Amino acid sequence: MPSSVPAEVPGAPAVPDLALPRRSGLSLMVSELRVLFGRRRTWALLLALAAIPILIAVAVRLSSSVPAGRGPAFLDRITQNGLFVAFTAMLVSVPLFLPLTVGVVAGDTIAGEANMGTLRYLLVAPAGRVRLLLVKYAAALTFCIAAPLTVAAAGAAAGAALFPVGPVTLLSGDVIQPGEAGLRMLLIAAYLAVSLAGLSAIGLFLSTLTVVPVGAMAATVVVSVVSQVADQLPQLEWLHPWLFSHYWLGFGDMLRQPVLWDAFGRNALLQTGYIAVFGALAYARFTTRDVLS
Repeated sequence: MPSSVPAEVPGAPAVPDLALPRRSGLSLMVSELRVLFGRRRTWALLLALAAIPILIAVAVRLSSSVPAGRGPAFLDRITQNGLFVAFTAMLVSVPLFLPLTVGVVAGDTIAGEANMGTLRYLLVAPAGRVRLLLVKYAAALTFCIAAPLTVAAAGAAAGAALFPVGPVTLLSGDVIQPGEAGLRMLLIAAYLAVSLAGLSAIGLFLSTLTVVPVGAMAATVVVSVVSQVADQLPQLEWLHPWLFSHYWLGFGDMLRQPVLWDAFGRNALLQTGYIAVFGALAYARFTTRDVLS
């Protein structure tokens, strides 16, 4: 049977296999995601995030009453509607817990490989430094998406299990059905994922500076705390719009009718700037770095 593959014409230039880099990049990404979500540490971080709404729901369930205006926003509405467990948990997680988990993952991206002695092996493989850097950041972004989704899903499940579920009254006073409220949870989770993208880029850059992953993790979390503290100082009001944490709590606009996208757009633009700046710094550092381990 004659072959279906055309014979090469003598003297014709060889056609490069343009699909090979794409397959290599895709396989590298799949491998990185398998490593990230195959670690016990990653699942421990996600379980810790899931425990936050469960703890809130159980505490409210066991308490006799929640005084209005006390505690986080939406806390006093949980007993009337369990869906507010998810909203409250996401609000509680923003200042510390979400940045902490993202800092651990982002700080480990490059420094973790260097610490284990596998970084040079990855660079010997047909990956390249730029592609490896992009894949590491893409994996960290994937965790930025998974983290708030975990809080939202655990909060909705815990709230539905312990409290009645019904129409949700938004901040604008409008009432929406539980199905649309679920879509608002996804919007808030997307808002938080965008908010954490800039911090993840900072963690990636810090991870290229050291071979000690704990140092990069701690530095990323400290940067997050410093940014939030600076955002509360009136003396630094001129700096507030430039801090990557400035719009983190702006997802309240997702709970209005109609949805207000101004804060989402400003937040996305700010995080894009941080990604560009610290991505460029990570690229400059990583591509000129002597990899010895």
